[in-house]
Amino acid sequence: MPINIMMPALSPTMEEGTLAKWLVKEGDTVQSGDVMAEIETDKATMEFEAVDEGVIGKIVIAEGTEGVKVNAVIAVLLEEGEDASAISDAPAAAPAPAATEEVVVDVAPAAAPAPKAPAATDGSRVFASPLARRIAADKGLDLANIAGSGPKGRIVKADVENATAAPATAPQSPSASVPAVMPQSADADAVKNMYADREYEEVKLDGMRKIIAARLTEAKQTVPHFYLRRDIHLDALLAFRSKLNKTLESKGVKISVNDFIIKASALALQDVPECNAVWAGDRILKLAPSDVAVAVAIEGGLFTPVLRDSHIKTLSALSAEMKDLAGRAKARKLMPQEYQGGSFAISNLGMMGIDNFDAVINPPQASILAVGAGAKKPVVNADGELGVATVMSVTLSVDHRVIDGALGATFLAAIKGYLEDPLSMLV
Repeated sequence: MPINIMMPALSPTMEEGTLAKWLVKEGDTVQSGDVMAEIETDKATMEFEAVDEGVIGKIVIAEGTEGVKVNAVIAVLLEEGEDASAISDAPAAAPAPAATEEVVVDVAPAAAPAPKAPAATDGSRVFASPLARRIAADKGLDLANIAGSGPKGRIVKADVENATAAPATAPQSPSASVPAVMPQSADADAVKNMYADREYEEVKLDGMRKIIAARLTEAKQTVPHFYLRRDIHLDALLAFRSKLNKTLESKGVKISVNDFIIKASALALQDVPECNAVWAGDRILKLAPSDVAVAVAIEGGLFTPVLRDSHIKTLSALSAEMKDLAGRAKARKLMPQEYQGGSFAISNLGMMGIDNFDAVINPPQASILAVGAGAKKPVVNADGELGVATVMSVTLSVDHRVIDGALGATFLAAIKGYLEDPLSMLV
């Protein structure tokens, strides 16, 4: 049965490309590893090659054609004994029928075709990508001694690199009963077997731990994080906080640095409304109010209660609400609506002596601010002289699907501005 050659996806986001050049013509015989064409994306020109052997029966898409959709049929390969009469007249843009085999292609930056794959010592053919053959030649490796992990046992780049680091002829330890590196899908029994000769206590996961594990795994696997870091000078804020707390002492109110961070973040979300947003699968939701979540550590896990409308609340109101939410979080008495929602979160480990860290975004929120400890550090002041200041390091983790780098930098600068000029939060 003829094999449809499909337009490959050269990146996870590619939807179409330009078939820049055919390096074969109808009637040509191709072997596995032959470079057949060059394809252009918006970022690079790539080449792809055949995995199967056969004859080019039909070129469906002419070279120079732009906007060729991924998975469109671009050519048809005839296997041994077939002729052109076996080719159907399927439209070029149609995906391959379920009964038709799809050719898997390797892609790499365009270059001169690599030499044909060598034959193994037993006379069988060795299938390897051009890049793998080049690396093997540079390293003096015999491809016939390397096991391939690609389609149909094909040798790819990773196989050659692994062979370079650990040749296949290296002796195995006869006493090894478990792998040195556990597979990603290792189950409980496989892990327990690794530690069968060690003393341990088995701790069953409660519901909260399971949810935390699932959510954080989802976040790191699906959210494209990037990180922005700033140092914030706290001396003006600390002096203002001291005076404010003396005034509020008779009312039993004590404002924390974290309360200032909540307020500054809420106001910054109003100043940069594009960052006051969440990812909703196929769209972005921009929120009007500043609903700020704050991570609260509890025994066995954490909660992120949300302070709604934080931008319009006073520092004393935010302080009282945060104390109430944190107390009920630790007692596990929060209602679901009190820890769900929000577009932004704060995780403060500064009170535990952590200088700086990177926090994981809690989907669907688009960013989270990791707050480190404030400490006295040498600084160069405005007049160029060396001085000492209380400096706090913060890191903004950002979901790149929602917020781009420049926008995130503007948002973090707004937070810094409020914290270094605390009086501006009261205007």
